[in-house]
Amino acid sequence: MGKIIAIANQKGGVGKTTTSVNLAASLGVLEKRVLLIDADPQANASSGLGIDVENVEIGTYQILEHSHTPKEAIIKCSAPNVDVIPSHIDLVAIEIELVDKENREYMLKKALESVKDEYDYIIIDCAPSLGLLTLNALTAADSVIIPIQCEYFALEGLGKLLNTIKSIQKIHNPDLDIEGLLLTMFDSRLRLSNQVVEEVQKHFNDMVFDTIIQRNVKLSEAPSFGESIINYDATSKGATNYLHLAQEVIKKNSK
Repeated sequence: MGKIIAIANQKGGVGKTTTSVNLAASLGVLEKRVLLIDADPQANASSGLGIDVENVEIGTYQILEHSHTPKEAIIKCSAPNVDVIPSHIDLVAIEIELVDKENREYMLKKALESVKDEYDYIIIDCAPSLGLLTLNALTAADSVIIPIQCEYFALEGLGKLLNTIKSIQKIHNPDLDIEGLLLTMFDSRLRLSNQVVEEVQKHFNDMVFDTIIQRNVKLSEAPSFGESIINYDATSKGATNYLHLAQEVIKKNSK
């Protein structure tokens, strides 16, 4: 049975989509079967793996409103062993459309029941908000990875996200775990980056992944070519970091 991992943080620009795409691709390279679900209306995870988002006819929107099954929405992409359920700007409307529906927080969870057994890992790239889309992702997930950038204001908003996770555990999903906090955009030359790492490790101890994602030009370039960092430049620092993260996730889940 596949493990569902949401990548969430209500702050934008912290490396959520970069992590979703490259963790999925790294797990695929390590011979795990992976489904990546783009649950962000910006659809960057979809375009980052070479999918033409303008022409997406069946995607996350349709599976959330249960007009299509996940199998009908799945698209093959350039990353080996990785399938994608793409997003489209239409997904913006889902928050309004689901508002009056009964069990609206469980739409994604219910939809994924039909494909959960076919994958080792299902990765959900969440929108940068704590709205109904992210709530659906966290209700469907077994665990959550929280990316934190090694910059000023890094911990701002983290308390709010952890409180949201606590209330989801109480009300909707008692089995939701925190897979780990992932430090991203680390620059060893900056004292601030090192201070943020120390601060996060001091406060959260074992909750923090050993892997730290370093600032890397290749990581920024890869999405414009519609490829993961593994396909774009497997020798880059970014590829090494994400492969280490994938190994850490596999090791943690094989205990």
